[in-house]
Amino acid sequence: MLFNFSRTKKILIALILTTVSINCFAKDDITFANFRDIRDLNPHLYSGEMWAQNMLYESLVHYNENGTFSPWLAESWTITNQGKTYTFKLRQDVTFSDGAKFDAHSAKLNWDAVLSNKVRHTWLEMVRLITDIKAIDDYTLQVNLSEPYYPFLIEIAVTRPMRFISPNSMKNGETKDGVNAYIGTGPYVLTDHKKDQYAIFTANPTYWGNKPQIKKVTMKVIADNQSRLMALEKGEIDLIYGKNMVDADSYERFSKMDKFQTLMSKPVSSRIVLMNTTRPALSDIHVRQAIEHIISKKDISEGIFNNSEAPADTLMATNIPYANLGLKPYEYNPKLAEQLLDQAGWVKANGENYRQKDGKPFEITLYYDSNTASQKTIAQYMQDEFEQVGLKLNIHGEEEQGYRDRQKAGDFDMVFDISWGMPYDPQSFLSGMKLPVYGDYMAQQGLKEKPQIDASISKALISTDEQERQNLYRYVLQTLHDQAVYIPLTYERNRAIAVKSLKGIEFAPSQFDIPFEKMHY
Repeated sequence: MLFNFSRTKKILIALILTTVSINCFAKDDITFANFRDIRDLNPHLYSGEMWAQNMLYESLVHYNENGTFSPWLAESWTITNQGKTYTFKLRQDVTFSDGAKFDAHSAKLNWDAVLSNKVRHTWLEMVRLITDIKAIDDYTLQVNLSEPYYPFLIEIAVTRPMRFISPNSMKNGETKDGVNAYIGTGPYVLTDHKKDQYAIFTANPTYWGNKPQIKKVTMKVIADNQSRLMALEKGEIDLIYGKNMVDADSYERFSKMDKFQTLMSKPVSSRIVLMNTTRPALSDIHVRQAIEHIISKKDISEGIFNNSEAPADTLMATNIPYANLGLKPYEYNPKLAEQLLDQAGWVKANGENYRQKDGKPFEITLYYDSNTASQKTIAQYMQDEFEQVGLKLNIHGEEEQGYRDRQKAGDFDMVFDISWGMPYDPQSFLSGMKLPVYGDYMAQQGLKEKPQIDASISKALISTDEQERQNLYRYVLQTLHDQAVYIPLTYERNRAIAVKSLKGIEFAPSQFDIPFEKMHY
Protein backbone atom coordinates (compact mmCIF):
# COMPACT_ATOMS: atom_id res chain seq x y z
CA MET A 1 0.00 0.00 0.00
CA LEU A 2 1.32 3.46 -0.88
CA PHE A 3 0.86 6.42 1.49
CA ASN A 4 0.65 10.06 0.49
CA PHE A 5 3.03 11.40 3.17
CA SER A 6 2.48 14.99 2.09
CA ARG A 7 -1.30 14.70 2.54
CA THR A 8 -0.92 12.79 5.86
CA LYS A 9 1.40 15.47 7.18
CA LYS A 10 -1.14 18.17 6.33
CA ILE A 11 -3.90 16.29 8.14
CA LEU A 12 -1.74 15.85 11.26
CA ILE A 13 -0.83 19.53 11.27
CA ALA A 14 -4.50 20.46 10.89
CA LEU A 15 -5.45 18.20 13.81
CA ILE A 16 -2.70 19.67 15.99
CA LEU A 17 -3.75 23.23 15.13
CA THR A 18 -7.40 22.38 15.85
CA THR A 19 -6.49 20.91 19.26
CA VAL A 20 -4.35 23.93 20.10
CA SER A 21 -7.17 26.23 18.99
CA ILE A 22 -9.71 24.40 21.18
CA ASN A 23 -7.39 24.47 24.19
CA CYS A 24 -6.48 28.11 23.68
CA PHE A 25 -10.08 29.23 23.34
CA ALA A 26 -11.82 26.83 25.72
CA LYS A 27 -14.46 28.81 27.60
CA ASP A 28 -13.53 29.45 31.22
CA ASP A 29 -15.92 32.29 32.10
CA ILE A 30 -19.56 32.63 33.11
CA THR A 31 -21.91 35.55 32.60
CA PHE A 32 -25.06 35.39 34.69
CA ALA A 33 -27.91 37.72 35.61
CA ASN A 34 -28.94 39.07 38.99
CA PHE A 35 -31.94 41.25 39.66
CA ARG A 36 -29.93 43.89 41.54
CA ASP A 37 -26.45 45.22 42.26
CA ILE A 38 -23.98 43.43 44.57
CA ARG A 39 -24.16 46.44 46.94
CA ASP A 40 -22.00 46.55 50.09
CA LEU A 41 -19.94 43.34 50.37
CA ASN A 42 -18.62 44.03 53.88
CA PRO A 43 -18.83 40.48 55.35
CA HIS A 44 -19.74 41.80 58.80
CA LEU A 45 -22.91 43.57 57.62
CA TYR A 46 -26.07 42.50 55.85
CA SER A 47 -26.76 44.69 52.85
CA GLY A 48 -24.63 42.86 50.26
CA GLU A 49 -25.47 39.94 48.00
CA MET A 50 -24.70 36.79 49.94
CA TRP A 51 -23.62 34.78 46.89
CA ALA A 52 -20.98 37.46 46.20
CA GLN A 53 -19.78 37.56 49.81
CA ASN A 54 -19.45 33.77 49.70
CA MET A 55 -17.10 34.05 46.69
CA LEU A 56 -14.75 36.42 48.53
CA TYR A 57 -14.79 35.42 52.19
CA GLU A 58 -14.39 32.11 54.00
CA SER A 59 -15.24 30.55 57.34
CA LEU A 60 -13.29 28.43 59.80
CA VAL A 61 -15.47 25.39 59.14
CA HIS A 62 -17.61 24.24 56.24
CA TYR A 63 -21.22 23.12 56.72
CA ASN A 64 -22.03 20.00 54.71
CA GLU A 65 -25.28 18.86 53.13
CA ASN A 66 -25.72 16.08 55.71
CA GLY A 67 -25.39 18.44 58.69
CA THR A 68 -21.76 17.62 59.47
CA PHE A 69 -18.77 19.98 59.40
CA SER A 70 -15.49 19.87 57.48
CA PRO A 71 -12.26 21.75 58.17
CA TRP A 72 -11.83 24.93 56.16
CA LEU A 73 -9.66 27.80 57.37
CA ALA A 74 -9.39 25.78 60.56
CA GLU A 75 -7.67 22.41 60.18
CA SER A 76 -9.19 21.05 63.39
CA TRP A 77 -11.00 22.11 66.55
CA THR A 78 -11.78 20.89 70.05
CA ILE A 79 -14.73 21.62 72.34
CA THR A 80 -14.05 21.68 76.08
CA ASN A 81 -15.30 23.23 79.34
CA GLN A 82 -18.76 21.63 79.05
CA GLY A 83 -19.28 23.09 75.59
CA LYS A 84 -18.20 26.62 76.48
CA THR A 85 -14.69 26.70 74.96
CA TYR A 86 -13.84 26.17 71.27
CA THR A 87 -10.17 25.96 70.24
CA PHE A 88 -9.30 26.10 66.54
CA LYS A 89 -6.01 25.11 64.90
CA LEU A 90 -5.75 27.30 61.79
CA ARG A 91 -4.21 26.52 58.42
CA GLN A 92 -0.73 28.00 57.99
CA ASP A 93 -0.80 28.41 54.19
CA VAL A 94 -3.52 31.05 53.81
CA THR A 95 -3.18 34.68 52.81
CA PHE A 96 -5.74 37.32 51.97
CA SER A 97 -5.78 38.24 48.28
CA ASP A 98 -3.83 41.44 49.08
CA GLY A 99 -0.98 39.37 50.54
CA ALA A 100 -1.81 39.92 54.22
CA LYS A 101 -1.40 36.82 56.38
CA PHE A 102 -4.41 34.95 57.70
CA ASP A 103 -3.59 33.79 61.22
CA ALA A 104 -5.06 33.79 64.73
CA HIS A 105 -4.35 37.51 65.13
CA SER A 106 -6.19 38.56 61.96
CA ALA A 107 -9.01 36.12 62.80
CA LYS A 108 -9.36 37.62 66.29
CA LEU A 109 -9.34 41.13 64.83
CA ASN A 110 -12.25 40.19 62.56
CA TRP A 111 -14.39 38.62 65.25
CA ASP A 112 -13.63 41.46 67.66
CA ALA A 113 -14.89 43.83 64.96
CA VAL A 114 -18.17 41.89 64.83
CA LEU A 115 -18.52 41.95 68.63
CA SER A 116 -17.89 45.70 68.77
CA ASN A 117 -21.08 46.11 66.70
CA LYS A 118 -23.26 43.82 68.82
CA VAL A 119 -26.32 46.01 68.38
CA ARG A 120 -26.37 45.08 64.67
CA HIS A 121 -26.16 41.36 65.40
CA THR A 122 -28.78 40.99 68.10
CA TRP A 123 -30.54 38.24 66.14
CA LEU A 124 -27.42 36.08 66.55
CA GLU A 125 -27.51 34.58 70.05
CA MET A 126 -23.88 33.51 69.73
CA VAL A 127 -22.69 37.14 69.70
CA ARG A 128 -24.32 37.70 73.08
CA LEU A 129 -22.72 34.58 74.56
CA ILE A 130 -19.09 35.12 73.49
CA THR A 131 -17.10 36.37 76.49
CA ASP A 132 -13.66 36.58 74.89
CA ILE A 133 -11.59 35.59 71.89
CA LYS A 134 -7.90 34.75 72.30
CA ALA A 135 -4.99 34.24 69.91
CA ILE A 136 -3.22 31.52 71.93
CA ASP A 137 -0.38 31.56 69.40
CA ASP A 138 -0.01 32.50 65.74
CA TYR A 139 -2.25 29.68 64.55
CA THR A 140 -4.43 28.81 67.54
CA LEU A 141 -7.67 30.71 68.11
CA GLN A 142 -9.80 30.19 71.22
CA VAL A 143 -13.38 31.33 71.78
CA ASN A 144 -15.03 31.27 75.21
CA LEU A 145 -18.78 31.37 75.78
CA SER A 146 -20.74 32.22 78.90
CA GLU A 147 -23.01 29.22 78.31
CA PRO A 148 -23.01 26.18 76.02
CA TYR A 149 -24.49 26.97 72.61
CA TYR A 150 -25.22 24.03 70.33
CA PRO A 151 -25.51 25.99 67.00
CA PHE A 152 -22.07 27.61 67.44
CA LEU A 153 -20.36 25.77 64.57
CA ILE A 154 -23.37 26.35 62.30
CA GLU A 155 -23.33 30.09 62.91
CA ILE A 156 -19.62 30.51 62.27
CA ALA A 157 -20.00 28.48 59.05
CA VAL A 158 -22.74 30.54 57.41
CA THR A 159 -22.04 33.38 54.99
CA ARG A 160 -22.16 36.24 57.47
CA PRO A 161 -21.13 37.83 59.78
CA MET A 162 -18.33 35.56 61.13
CA ARG A 163 -16.12 35.53 58.04
CA PHE A 164 -12.77 37.20 57.48
CA ILE A 165 -11.67 40.34 55.65
CA SER A 166 -8.09 41.57 55.31
CA PRO A 167 -6.93 43.79 58.21
CA ASN A 168 -5.79 46.25 55.52
CA SER A 169 -9.44 46.68 54.50
CA MET A 170 -10.58 47.68 57.98
CA LYS A 171 -10.95 51.22 59.23
CA ASN A 172 -8.90 51.48 62.42
CA GLY A 173 -9.45 47.79 63.09
CA GLU A 174 -13.22 48.11 62.71
CA THR A 175 -15.78 47.27 60.02
CA LYS A 176 -19.01 48.67 61.47
CA ASP A 177 -18.56 51.99 59.64
CA GLY A 178 -17.56 50.40 56.35
CA VAL A 179 -14.41 48.94 54.81
CA ASN A 180 -11.76 50.22 52.43
CA ALA A 181 -11.89 47.25 50.04
CA TYR A 182 -13.51 43.83 49.70
CA ILE A 183 -10.49 41.58 50.29
CA GLY A 184 -10.90 38.02 51.55
CA THR A 185 -9.21 34.62 51.36
CA GLY A 186 -11.78 33.08 49.00
CA PRO A 187 -11.46 31.54 45.53
CA TYR A 188 -12.43 34.79 43.76
CA VAL A 189 -11.58 38.48 43.93
CA LEU A 190 -13.74 41.41 42.85
CA THR A 191 -11.87 43.07 39.97
CA ASP A 192 -14.41 45.46 38.45
CA HIS A 193 -17.77 46.88 39.44
CA LYS A 194 -20.12 49.45 37.96
CA LYS A 195 -23.05 50.08 40.26
CA ASP A 196 -26.39 48.77 39.02
CA GLN A 197 -24.78 47.49 35.81
CA TYR A 198 -22.24 44.74 36.38
CA ALA A 199 -19.62 43.18 38.66
CA ILE A 200 -16.66 41.06 37.56
CA PHE A 201 -14.99 38.43 39.75
CA THR A 202 -11.77 36.67 38.73
CA ALA A 203 -10.06 33.62 40.17
CA ASN A 204 -7.80 34.42 43.13
CA PRO A 205 -4.25 33.60 41.93
CA THR A 206 -3.02 33.05 45.50
CA TYR A 207 -5.93 30.90 46.65
CA TRP A 208 -4.84 28.18 49.10
CA GLY A 209 -7.45 25.62 48.02
CA ASN A 210 -8.42 23.98 44.75
CA LYS A 211 -8.32 26.57 41.98
CA PRO A 212 -11.69 27.07 40.27
CA GLN A 213 -11.90 26.11 36.58
CA ILE A 214 -14.10 29.12 35.92
CA LYS A 215 -11.60 31.97 35.88
CA LYS A 216 -14.04 34.85 35.41
CA VAL A 217 -17.60 35.41 36.63
CA THR A 218 -19.48 38.41 35.26
CA MET A 219 -22.74 39.42 36.91
CA LYS A 220 -25.09 41.61 34.87
CA VAL A 221 -27.87 43.50 36.62
CA ILE A 222 -31.13 42.68 34.80
CA ALA A 223 -34.03 43.60 37.03
CA ASP A 224 -36.88 42.42 34.83
CA ASN A 225 -37.75 38.72 34.75
CA GLN A 226 -38.59 38.59 31.03
CA SER A 227 -35.48 40.60 30.11
CA ARG A 228 -33.33 38.03 31.92
CA LEU A 229 -34.92 35.21 29.95
CA MET A 230 -34.46 37.05 26.66
CA ALA A 231 -30.78 37.65 27.49
CA LEU A 232 -30.33 33.92 28.06
CA GLU A 233 -32.05 32.99 24.80
CA LYS A 234 -29.91 35.49 22.88
CA GLY A 235 -26.68 34.14 24.36
CA GLU A 236 -25.91 37.33 26.31
CA ILE A 237 -25.73 35.35 29.56
CA ASP A 238 -24.98 31.70 30.36
CA LEU A 239 -26.87 31.20 33.61
CA ILE A 240 -29.89 32.24 35.65
CA TYR A 241 -29.78 30.94 39.24
CA GLY A 242 -32.01 31.51 42.27
CA LYS A 243 -35.39 30.86 43.87
CA ASN A 244 -37.18 33.89 42.51
CA MET A 245 -35.18 34.61 39.37
CA VAL A 246 -37.49 32.73 37.00
CA ASP A 247 -41.21 31.96 37.13
CA ALA A 248 -42.50 28.39 36.94
CA ASP A 249 -43.97 28.69 33.42
CA SER A 250 -40.71 30.02 31.97
CA TYR A 251 -38.74 27.32 33.77
CA GLU A 252 -41.00 24.71 32.17
CA ARG A 253 -40.58 26.30 28.73
CA PHE A 254 -36.78 26.31 28.93
CA SER A 255 -36.77 22.69 30.12
CA LYS A 256 -38.06 21.72 26.66
CA MET A 257 -35.39 23.65 24.73
CA ASP A 258 -32.48 21.58 23.44
CA LYS A 259 -29.72 24.12 24.00
CA PHE A 260 -30.53 24.73 27.68
CA GLN A 261 -30.57 22.69 30.87
CA THR A 262 -32.84 23.22 33.87
CA LEU A 263 -32.03 22.16 37.41
CA MET A 264 -34.04 22.28 40.63
CA SER A 265 -32.92 21.82 44.22
CA LYS A 266 -34.58 19.93 47.02
CA PRO A 267 -36.95 22.06 49.15
CA VAL A 268 -34.87 24.74 50.84
CA SER A 269 -37.21 27.01 52.82
CA SER A 270 -40.84 27.85 53.57
CA ARG A 271 -42.74 30.46 51.58
CA ILE A 272 -45.07 32.10 54.08
CA VAL A 273 -47.34 35.06 54.75
CA LEU A 274 -46.98 36.78 58.11
CA MET A 275 -50.07 38.18 59.89
CA ASN A 276 -49.64 41.12 62.24
CA THR A 277 -51.47 40.23 65.47
CA THR A 278 -51.34 43.86 66.66
CA ARG A 279 -53.63 45.09 63.88
CA PRO A 280 -57.28 45.44 64.97
CA ALA A 281 -58.72 43.26 62.20
CA LEU A 282 -56.14 40.51 62.84
CA SER A 283 -55.95 40.64 66.63
CA ASP A 284 -58.74 38.04 66.91
CA ILE A 285 -57.46 34.46 66.64
CA HIS A 286 -60.73 33.41 64.97
CA VAL A 287 -60.08 35.85 62.10
CA ARG A 288 -56.52 34.61 61.64
CA GLN A 289 -57.67 31.00 61.70
CA ALA A 290 -60.41 31.82 59.20
CA ILE A 291 -57.83 33.28 56.83
CA GLU A 292 -55.79 30.08 57.15
CA HIS A 293 -58.81 28.12 55.92
CA ILE A 294 -59.45 30.23 52.80
CA ILE A 295 -56.02 29.71 51.23
CA SER A 296 -55.61 26.57 49.13
CA LYS A 297 -51.92 25.68 49.20
CA LYS A 298 -52.68 22.96 46.63
CA ASP A 299 -54.00 25.57 44.17
CA ILE A 300 -50.89 27.71 44.66
CA SER A 301 -48.59 24.71 44.25
CA GLU A 302 -50.30 23.46 41.09
CA GLY A 303 -51.58 26.65 39.51
CA ILE A 304 -48.66 29.00 40.16
CA PHE A 305 -45.66 26.69 40.56
CA ASN A 306 -46.64 23.75 38.30
CA ASN A 307 -46.07 21.41 41.28
CA SER A 308 -42.41 22.46 41.50
CA GLU A 309 -43.07 23.68 45.06
CA ALA A 310 -44.96 21.35 47.37
CA PRO A 311 -47.85 22.68 49.49
CA ALA A 312 -46.65 23.72 52.94
CA ASP A 313 -48.70 22.48 55.88
CA THR A 314 -46.54 23.98 58.63
CA LEU A 315 -44.17 26.87 59.21
CA MET A 316 -41.18 24.55 58.84
CA ALA A 317 -40.98 21.35 56.83
CA THR A 318 -40.81 18.13 58.78
CA ASN A 319 -37.24 17.45 57.57
CA ILE A 320 -35.99 20.50 59.52
CA PRO A 321 -34.40 19.54 62.85
CA TYR A 322 -36.90 19.57 65.76
CA ALA A 323 -39.82 20.41 63.41
CA ASN A 324 -41.38 16.98 62.83
CA LEU A 325 -44.12 17.52 65.40
CA GLY A 326 -47.27 16.07 63.85
CA LEU A 327 -49.04 19.44 63.78
CA LYS A 328 -52.53 19.38 62.25
CA PRO A 329 -52.58 21.43 59.02
CA TYR A 330 -55.23 24.07 58.38
CA GLU A 331 -57.39 22.51 55.67
CA TYR A 332 -58.82 24.52 52.79
CA ASN A 333 -62.40 25.03 54.01
CA PRO A 334 -64.13 28.32 53.12
CA LYS A 335 -67.35 27.23 54.89
CA LEU A 336 -65.47 26.81 58.17
CA ALA A 337 -63.79 30.15 57.54
CA GLU A 338 -67.18 31.83 57.25
CA GLN A 339 -68.32 30.26 60.53
CA LEU A 340 -65.19 31.55 62.29
CA LEU A 341 -65.71 35.05 60.87
CA ASP A 342 -69.33 35.04 62.04
CA GLN A 343 -68.11 33.94 65.47
CA ALA A 344 -65.66 36.85 65.52
CA GLY A 345 -68.49 39.31 64.77
CA TRP A 346 -67.59 39.97 61.14
CA VAL A 347 -70.94 39.51 59.40
CA LYS A 348 -72.40 40.32 56.00
CA ALA A 349 -75.07 43.00 56.09
CA ASN A 350 -77.78 43.08 53.43
CA GLY A 351 -76.51 44.56 50.18
CA GLU A 352 -72.92 44.92 51.37
CA ASN A 353 -70.03 43.29 49.53
CA TYR A 354 -67.80 42.99 52.56
CA ARG A 355 -68.30 41.77 56.10
CA GLN A 356 -68.65 44.43 58.76
CA LYS A 357 -68.14 44.74 62.48
CA ASP A 358 -69.31 47.72 64.53
CA GLY A 359 -70.27 49.40 61.27
CA LYS A 360 -66.81 49.17 59.71
CA PRO A 361 -66.04 46.97 56.71
CA PHE A 362 -63.19 44.43 56.86
CA GLU A 363 -60.22 45.77 54.89
CA ILE A 364 -56.51 44.90 55.19
CA THR A 365 -53.44 45.14 52.94
CA LEU A 366 -50.96 42.47 51.86
CA TYR A 367 -47.50 43.81 50.94
CA TYR A 368 -45.20 42.02 48.53
CA ASP A 369 -41.72 42.42 47.07
CA SER A 370 -42.12 43.72 43.51
CA ASN A 371 -38.76 42.14 42.59
CA THR A 372 -40.03 38.63 43.35
CA ALA A 373 -41.78 37.22 40.31
CA SER A 374 -44.26 34.94 42.09
CA GLN A 375 -45.41 37.11 45.00
CA LYS A 376 -47.70 39.37 42.95
CA THR A 377 -49.40 36.33 41.39
CA ILE A 378 -49.97 34.74 44.81
CA ALA A 379 -51.25 38.06 46.18
CA GLN A 380 -53.79 38.32 43.36
CA TYR A 381 -54.94 34.76 44.02
CA MET A 382 -55.36 35.52 47.73
CA GLN A 383 -57.27 38.70 46.92
CA ASP A 384 -59.83 36.61 45.00
CA GLU A 385 -60.13 34.04 47.82
CA PHE A 386 -60.71 36.82 50.38
CA GLU A 387 -63.44 38.25 48.15
CA GLN A 388 -65.29 34.92 48.13
CA VAL A 389 -65.88 35.07 51.88
CA GLY A 390 -66.57 38.81 52.05
CA LEU A 391 -63.16 40.16 53.05
CA LYS A 392 -61.43 43.01 51.25
CA LEU A 393 -57.71 42.45 50.66
CA ASN A 394 -55.67 45.23 49.09
CA ILE A 395 -52.32 44.24 47.58
CA HIS A 396 -49.32 46.55 47.34
CA GLY A 397 -45.91 45.92 45.78
CA GLU A 398 -42.74 47.71 46.87
CA GLU A 399 -39.02 47.66 46.03
CA GLU A 400 -37.18 45.29 48.33
CA GLN A 401 -35.51 47.80 50.66
CA GLY A 402 -38.74 49.65 51.36
CA TYR A 403 -40.50 46.34 51.80
CA ARG A 404 -37.87 45.16 54.31
CA ASP A 405 -38.00 48.46 56.20
CA ARG A 406 -41.78 48.11 56.46
CA GLN A 407 -41.39 44.60 57.91
CA LYS A 408 -38.88 45.71 60.53
CA ALA A 409 -41.09 48.63 61.60
CA GLY A 410 -44.16 46.40 61.84
CA ASP A 411 -46.00 48.70 59.44
CA PHE A 412 -48.12 46.02 57.77
CA ASP A 413 -51.26 43.94 58.10
CA MET A 414 -49.91 41.00 56.13
CA VAL A 415 -46.57 40.55 54.38
CA PHE A 416 -44.74 37.82 52.49
CA ASP A 417 -41.84 36.21 54.28
CA ILE A 418 -39.64 33.11 54.10
CA SER A 419 -37.96 30.87 56.59
CA TRP A 420 -34.19 30.94 56.18
CA GLY A 421 -33.73 27.30 55.22
CA MET A 422 -30.88 25.01 56.18
CA PRO A 423 -28.55 25.50 57.95
CA TYR A 424 -30.32 28.49 59.57
CA ASP A 425 -33.56 26.71 60.49
CA PRO A 426 -34.75 26.39 63.13
CA GLN A 427 -32.27 28.08 65.47
CA SER A 428 -31.34 31.30 63.60
CA PHE A 429 -34.81 31.87 62.17
CA LEU A 430 -36.42 31.51 65.60
CA SER A 431 -33.71 33.54 67.32
CA GLY A 432 -34.47 36.41 64.93
CA MET A 433 -38.04 36.51 66.29
CA LYS A 434 -36.92 37.77 69.71
CA LEU A 435 -35.85 41.26 68.67
CA PRO A 436 -37.19 43.89 66.23
CA VAL A 437 -34.82 42.91 63.44
CA TYR A 438 -37.40 41.31 61.14
CA GLY A 439 -41.18 41.39 60.80
CA ASP A 440 -41.72 38.35 63.02
CA TYR A 441 -41.07 40.23 66.27
CA MET A 442 -43.62 42.96 65.57
CA ALA A 443 -46.20 40.54 64.17
CA GLN A 444 -46.15 38.46 67.37
CA GLN A 445 -46.58 41.40 69.76
CA GLY A 446 -50.34 40.83 69.96
CA LEU A 447 -49.88 37.37 71.49
CA LYS A 448 -50.10 36.98 75.26
CA GLU A 449 -47.70 34.05 74.82
CA LYS A 450 -44.97 36.25 73.31
CA PRO A 451 -42.79 36.46 76.48
CA GLN A 452 -42.88 32.69 76.88
CA ILE A 453 -42.13 32.16 73.18
CA ASP A 454 -39.00 34.31 73.46
CA ALA A 455 -37.90 32.70 76.72
CA SER A 456 -38.35 29.22 75.23
CA ILE A 457 -36.24 30.10 72.18
CA SER A 458 -33.46 31.47 74.39
CA LYS A 459 -33.48 28.41 76.61
CA ALA A 460 -33.50 25.98 73.65
CA LEU A 461 -30.37 27.59 72.20
CA ILE A 462 -28.30 26.98 75.32
CA SER A 463 -29.81 23.69 76.46
CA THR A 464 -27.46 20.71 76.55
CA ASP A 465 -30.36 18.30 77.07
CA GLU A 466 -31.63 17.09 73.69
CA GLN A 467 -35.09 16.19 74.98
CA GLU A 468 -35.50 19.53 76.75
CA ARG A 469 -34.45 21.33 73.57
CA GLN A 470 -37.00 19.35 71.55
CA ASN A 471 -39.77 20.19 74.05
CA LEU A 472 -38.91 23.89 73.96
CA TYR A 473 -38.95 23.98 70.16
CA ARG A 474 -42.23 22.08 70.22
CA TYR A 475 -43.81 24.73 72.42
CA VAL A 476 -42.68 27.57 70.13
CA LEU A 477 -43.70 25.95 66.84
CA GLN A 478 -46.96 24.55 68.24
CA THR A 479 -47.95 27.93 69.71
CA LEU A 480 -47.22 29.88 66.53
CA HIS A 481 -49.17 27.26 64.55
CA ASP A 482 -52.19 27.24 66.87
CA GLN A 483 -52.24 31.05 67.06
CA ALA A 484 -52.20 31.24 63.24
CA VAL A 485 -49.47 33.87 63.01
CA TYR A 486 -48.00 32.40 59.82
CA ILE A 487 -49.71 31.15 56.67
CA PRO A 488 -47.40 28.50 55.19
CA LEU A 489 -47.85 28.43 51.41
CA THR A 490 -45.24 26.22 49.73
CA TYR A 491 -41.78 24.85 50.31
CA GLU A 492 -39.43 26.78 48.04
CA ARG A 493 -36.78 25.34 45.72
CA ASN A 494 -33.76 26.89 44.10
CA ARG A 495 -33.80 26.87 40.28
CA ALA A 496 -31.15 27.20 37.61
CA ILE A 497 -31.34 27.56 33.82
CA ALA A 498 -28.04 27.36 31.94
CA VAL A 499 -26.49 26.69 28.58
CA LYS A 500 -26.06 22.96 27.97
CA SER A 501 -22.25 23.13 27.95
CA LEU A 502 -21.96 24.43 31.53
CA LYS A 503 -21.30 21.53 33.90
CA GLY A 504 -20.93 21.13 37.66
CA ILE A 505 -23.96 23.23 38.56
CA GLU A 506 -24.90 22.36 42.13
CA PHE A 507 -27.05 23.72 44.93
CA ALA A 508 -25.22 24.54 48.15
CA PRO A 509 -26.53 23.64 51.63
CA SER A 510 -27.40 27.34 52.04
CA GLN A 511 -29.99 28.61 49.58
CA PHE A 512 -28.14 31.94 49.36
CA ASP A 513 -24.86 30.63 47.89
CA ILE A 514 -23.96 29.93 44.25
CA PRO A 515 -21.02 27.46 44.03
CA PHE A 516 -19.27 28.91 40.97
CA GLU A 517 -16.03 27.26 42.10
CA LYS A 518 -17.51 23.85 41.20
CA MET A 519 -18.65 24.81 37.69
CA HIS A 520 -16.79 24.08 34.46
CA TYR A 521 -17.34 23.54 30.73
